[in-house]
This record gives sequence, structure tokens and C-alpha cells, in this order.
Amino acid sequence: MDLIDLSAHSPDDATRGMFLDQLCQKLELDYASYAAISPVTGTVQGYANYPDDWKRFYTKSKFHLIDPTLALSARSIAPVDWKRFSSHEGFDKVFGPARDFGLFSQGLTVPVRGPFGDCGLLSVTRECVEGDWAKLKRKIVGDLQTAAVHFHDAVMQDDSVARVMRLPRVSMREKEILQWVAAGKSQQDIGDILGISHRTVEVHLRSVREKLGALTTPQAVGRAIRLGYIQPE
Repeated sequence: MDLIDLSAHSPDDATRGMFLDQLCQKLELDYASYAAISPVTGTVQGYANYPDDWKRFYTKSKFHLIDPTLALSARSIAPVDWKRFSSHEGFDKVFGPARDFGLFSQGLTVPVRGPFGDCGLLSVTRECVEGDWAKLKRKIVGDLQTAAVHFHDAVMQDDSVARVMRLPRVSMREKEILQWVAAGKSQQDIGDILGISHRTVEVHLRSVREKLGALTTPQAVGRAIRLGYIQPE
């Protein structure tokens, strides 16, 4: 699983970096980050306004492979306070070195589920006493959830980001054929319905299997449903 800095691939880097800065300023936070996890490759991509030295160290150390604020938060549907991860073996491995960069292990991650099986994670941190942190969380959690949804939507609509995330580009004809397969139609049936030969149907199926990384057509149908390309019958 790779870690990619989206700012190197998207022309909207400055705008999105500014969004994180403004979010921190408005909600009285120290730092914020956004990570997207590809449903196809598992690759993690994101933005952060952390100090550059820490971002380089984090990437070089491959901390994204063990960071529970990523892996475990992605399994949740509700905001997650990082104190839930304190007993996780990866937590100290990540946040022990973080202290050397002036960062602390007090934070919150808001997960967002996208329509294509994608997952976005908006994380924020603030160094303060526990009581103040509890009050701040209650005050800002609604704003953070709204911000997470809007940010994730903006990122996923960017074609350059979609290419980095390797989301498969399935044609309308391929979706149409997979939808008929999901409905239980044979290649001959689909050919008759669409007015094309069954060999042309097979060409499209071979193409979409390759795009979705599927070995079989049923597997391709399952992945297309999970990605939201077709509807289950």
C-alpha cells in the first residue's frame, strides 16, 4: 500500500491547503489532515498542514502502514477520538517520534463514505488539557462532519485525483452489460437486447474484467456493485 501526497498531482493543492488552514483557525485547532483510501488499490493519498519535516519523516518511515488513526478510523462510521487507539501497538510507534516534531497524540478523525466505495478521513489535532479537549470536541464535531463531506466530495470530483487513486473508468456500455449480467442474462440474451453480437458482448466483458481487476465476470459484477457502477438485482 502506497502513500501519495495529492498536492503533487492536483492543481487545486493551494486551495485545499488553504481550506485546512482556515479550518484550524476557525475551530481553534493546531493541525488538520485529509486522507483518501482507494477502494481498488488500498493506496492512501492526502493533504496535511503538518510541518514539512514531519510529513517527510512520516512518509519515509512508512507510518501509514501502521497508523491506527488511518486503518481503524476507516472501519468506523462515526468520529473517532484518538485515545481509543492508545493501546494499539502502532500508536506509540507513530506518536512517540511525533513528539520530537512538536506534535501530540490528542486528536479526532471523521470518516466519510463515498459513492464508489471510497473512504475519506478528516483528522484534526489540538494540544490542550483533556477537559478543554472534551469541550472543544462537543463544540466542533458537527462542523467537522460537514467539512469532511464537502472536502471529500471536492477531492473525488477532481479527475487528476481520480487518476492517482486509480479508480477504474468503466464505459456506459460496459456498465450496461454488467447490469444485464447482474440481472441473470446470458451473453446471447444481452446481445439480442442491445442489438450487438454475443462476441461484442464478450469483448466488453473482457475489457471491464481487466479494468476492475477481476478474474471472472461474477467477480467483476460484485466489484461494480461495490463501486456503485451498477445496482444489485
